[in-house]
Amino acid sequence: MAKAFQYSAILFLVIISALINQSQQLQSSQGETLLRIQRILNYPLILNSWNVSTDFCNSDPNPSLTVVCYQDSITQLHIIGDRRAPILPRNFSTDSFVTTLVTLPDLKVLTLVSLGLWGPLPGKIARLESLEILNVSSNFLYDSIPEDLSSLSGLQTLALDDNMFSGDLPRWLDSFPLLTVLSLRKNMFNGSLPNSLSNLENLRVLALSHNYFSGKLPDLSSLTNLQVLDLEDNSFGPQFPQLGNKLVTLVLSKNKFRDGIPDELNSYYQLRELDLSKNKFVGPFPPSLLSLPSITYLNIADNKLTGMLFENQSCSANLEAVDLSSNLISGHLPECLQSDSNKEKVLYAGNCLAIKDQNQNPISFCHNEALAVGILPQHKKKRQASKVIALGVIGGIAGGIALVVLIFLIVRKVNDKKTIKTPSTRLVVENASTGYPSKLLSDARYISQTMKLGALGIPAYRTFSLEELEEATNNFDTSAFMGEGSQGQMYLGRLKNGSYVAVRCLKMKRSYSTQNFMHRIELISKLRHRHLVSALGHCFECYLDDSSVSRIFLVFEYVPNGTLRSWISEGRARQTLNLAQRIAAAIGVAKGIQFLHTGIVPGVYSNNLKLTDVLLDQNLVAKISSYNLPLLAENTEKDGHGVSSGARKIEEDEKVDVYDFGVILLEIIIGRPLNSKNEVDVLKDQLQASISYDEDARRSMIDPAIHKGCSDQSLKTMMEVCVRCLLNNPEDRPSVEDVLWNLQFAAQVQDGWRGESGEGSPVSPSNPPPLQLNLH
Repeated sequence: MAKAFQYSAILFLVIISALINQSQQLQSSQGETLLRIQRILNYPLILNSWNVSTDFCNSDPNPSLTVVCYQDSITQLHIIGDRRAPILPRNFSTDSFVTTLVTLPDLKVLTLVSLGLWGPLPGKIARLESLEILNVSSNFLYDSIPEDLSSLSGLQTLALDDNMFSGDLPRWLDSFPLLTVLSLRKNMFNGSLPNSLSNLENLRVLALSHNYFSGKLPDLSSLTNLQVLDLEDNSFGPQFPQLGNKLVTLVLSKNKFRDGIPDELNSYYQLRELDLSKNKFVGPFPPSLLSLPSITYLNIADNKLTGMLFENQSCSANLEAVDLSSNLISGHLPECLQSDSNKEKVLYAGNCLAIKDQNQNPISFCHNEALAVGILPQHKKKRQASKVIALGVIGGIAGGIALVVLIFLIVRKVNDKKTIKTPSTRLVVENASTGYPSKLLSDARYISQTMKLGALGIPAYRTFSLEELEEATNNFDTSAFMGEGSQGQMYLGRLKNGSYVAVRCLKMKRSYSTQNFMHRIELISKLRHRHLVSALGHCFECYLDDSSVSRIFLVFEYVPNGTLRSWISEGRARQTLNLAQRIAAAIGVAKGIQFLHTGIVPGVYSNNLKLTDVLLDQNLVAKISSYNLPLLAENTEKDGHGVSSGARKIEEDEKVDVYDFGVILLEIIIGRPLNSKNEVDVLKDQLQASISYDEDARRSMIDPAIHKGCSDQSLKTMMEVCVRCLLNNPEDRPSVEDVLWNLQFAAQVQDGWRGESGEGSPVSPSNPPPLQLNLH
């Protein structure tokens, strides 16, 4: 009996020992998984502390790196990297990365932000069956959301912000009955929203801003828990969405809504932030919105809202900022908005208010504009109705005939207006999508942070008045004239805020109306990037008799530091660029080209780029100043001009700009102007020979100004890129993404080089030359 007990005790100890060993082995296995993740991510700085002896489950958490364990198993993994870090290597694979991740089967929370992940999101991530929160924001993931995710019935948060996901929003979203947060900001989704969104009864946050969604919104009034709805910068409309009244934040700015503001908004007692700006809302502005009990921010700027305000109008005690600018509102500004402390927080310019501040229009302006958009004051409606009745009584039969004719003309005019409406962004995307190969977005690792945040610091695109531009250019005086080309005259102007702009004036044929141009103006408004001379706004001047456009004015940013050629091959005394600065300029040009190709849909190709088309700003940032504006119909219809036509493959159009970039890069390397294609071909062959020869041969080819200050490896990489760009067969030329990859490698090599550098950083001139924009 004693032996049996002793045997049982020994067996028990063996089992306990085995369980302990198994637990330690499990912990060791998951630790190895984390170290494998560290290797796959190319040892990012945030993971520097990880090594074989790291106790992952007991490490001190920080906002950028946290590992949470439960019973020796990892349940939460948070890694937030640095978008400015070097991009992941070419052999990175999202499939291999996710294959490694799914060996952590108990993960409930997974946060992988700003790590440079690129590629489609593999469906196998759904093998993490316990997942409740998935956040892979600020990476370079693309293609559609994998349907495999629909099996994650316990998912509560899905955040895919700031990537390049595309296609329609899947209809199986109601597979997530517990979903509370759906955030898809800053992607490339298009199409309309599926009705299945209405079934997500637990949803609290729906953030879809900065995409290409369009059309009427589904009925969201059943989402009784929804608190945040952010739809900014899409093409939703025209009807105001049907919503629940528990919203705290409602952002509908930069869309296509054009109905009136519904009375239901007055019952949104929890609403704190309301942004309806930059739409086409018409009808009266409800002053009661100012007094909603919780409202702190109200923005209705850039619409066609009418109505009157009164000095005794009350405001919410919580109201902090109001923007009523650029509407058709008259009356008096409420006293509650006029205190000195509110001067910077309350904006109301561009209305017809009885106040001298912030550039008010005369009352007749608002009346005329209201008539133009079909809004009639009540007394005028009654007067017109009386005239119609009188006409019927007095005129008898003849009057009846005239009335029938009048009604016919009115109906036809209304139908015409319905027919000639501005094409929506949805149409632009759909018409272009058939010609877009998946290859265009197949290498997301190349899409740089500059493309995502390229327009940072550029003023918002807006409509200018003719009076404003006349004042800026001194009535287009000859002293402001800068040149003339096939796309109009260029003038240098200075706005009231002191900033300089370049104003391009284009004369139009009489047959063109504003509707003919609006969809192209919409494309131009999206051509905003750190490496483009970006459009800031436009102005139409119309003939009074038929409202056709007589002139279009396009307003561009001012770039003060001259052309790139003037800094390289035109002999600026003591102000030449060293190799690192030249590579940076070349990278800037490549990123600008990349944005023209992929930053808007459809892309802008065959831009006939030259070194004189590249300007440097005060920080020596390169900006492309001349590219094919998608404006004139005859330009867009010609093969190889303007917006790419379906007759040519996009890959072929891309390679035209790649060749032109090769010519620019060649001049950057050799440091002298190129005058003919024959000269380019000769130099290309010499460059090719020097690459395979030796370092002395390579250095004999380059600008003497950078001879001593360059790494041979960096120089060789630049030469190889240049030669490939100049190959005769377009199919043999690299993609813009390949060009960027290699130039960024050359920049890293040059930055780490410790050679003899005799070149200092050039100093920006104290009196910058006038802005130069080529007009071809």
